[in-house]
Amino acid sequence: DVETVASGGGLTQPGGSLRLSCVASGFGFSNTDMCWVRQAPGKGLEWVAGVSPSGQRTKYVDSVKGRFTVSRDNAKNTIHLELNDLKIEDTAMYYCGLGYSKFVGGLGQGTQVTVSA
Repeated sequence: DVETVASGGGLTQPGGSLRLSCVASGFGFSNTDMCWVRQAPGKGLEWVAGVSPSGQRTKYVDSVKGRFTVSRDNAKNTIHLELNDLKIEDTAMYYCGLGYSKFVGGLGQGTQVTVSA
């Protein structure tokens, strides 16, 4: 079964930084597009960033371009999301899953990011 476990979230002030990680298992990770999605309180799931199997291609939602960076380590079945210049509207539960430009499945344990002054 596909399993994903995200970690690294926390509480930070506007302008702060965090680095999220997500370990995946149960499928051919190194051959699979992966993505990050988030869900803010009272809102639906929002695709945030995607990374190709090799890590050479990445894609971002407009609201995070220039602030977030997605990467992966295929040797560790892990993807990362570097969050910089955080804004209050980035507050959400962050998850990783399968897919590149859209989430296609594999939602597991998320990690909470809270940005507050």
